[in-house]
Amino acid sequence: MTAREDVLTRVRAALTGARAPEPVPRDYRTTTGLSLEQQLDLLIDRLLDYKAGVRRTDRAGLPAAVAAAVAAGLPTGLPDRARLVVPPGLDPAWLSEVDADVVVDDGLAATELDRLQGVVTAATVAVAETGTFVLDGSPDQGRRAITLVPDLHVCVVFAAQVVGGVPEAVALLDPTRPLTWVSGPSATSDIELVRVEGVHGPRTLEVVLVT
Repeated sequence: MTAREDVLTRVRAALTGARAPEPVPRDYRTTTGLSLEQQLDLLIDRLLDYKAGVRRTDRAGLPAAVAAAVAAGLPTGLPDRARLVVPPGLDPAWLSEVDADVVVDDGLAATELDRLQGVVTAATVAVAETGTFVLDGSPDQGRRAITLVPDLHVCVVFAAQVVGGVPEAVALLDPTRPLTWVSGPSATSDIELVRVEGVHGPRTLEVVLVT
C-alpha cells in the first residue's frame, strides 16, 4: 500500500457513519436596490478611492475620452513615441484619437509586452459595490498577459455592464473562461504597511465609463 492509499483509507474509515453535511445556503443577495445612476456613482466613488482615474462620456465622446485617459496615464518625458497593445477584437474606432503607436496582440512575448507602455481593453462586467471590473478573455479583452505586463491599463466599461454586487456579476460570468477581477491599480502594502504600486500588474489604471 502506498502512502496515498494509506491516508485515503484512514480518511474513509474516519468518515464511516458520519452525518451528511448540511446543505450550503445559496440565497445570496442578488440586488442592491440602487438605481442605475446610483450604481454608476458608487462605481466611480470606489474607483477613485482605489486611485484609479475615471472619465465619464457618451458613445460619441468615447474616442476622445480614451485618448485623454491614455495621455493622463502615460509617464511624462518618454524618449520615444508611446506604444500601446490592444486585443485583436477591440473596436479600432475607440483609438482614432489616441496619440500613440498601437500594436495588436498576436501572441507577443512577455519581453515584447514589457517594451510597451500601456494597454486598452473592454470589460465584461463591473461591480459598483466593490469598484471592480472583470475581464474574461473575450476578443475585445484579450489575453491576461497584456493587462498585467504594461504599466498602464485603460479599460472601457459601458453603463449596461454595471451591476450592484458580486453575486449579480458572478451570475453573468462564464466560470470556464479565464476571469481576471480588477479592483484599482496593482498595489500591495505587505512590507511595513507601505503602499507600493505596480508590483504585480499595471501601476496606473484609467477607466472610461460610457453612459
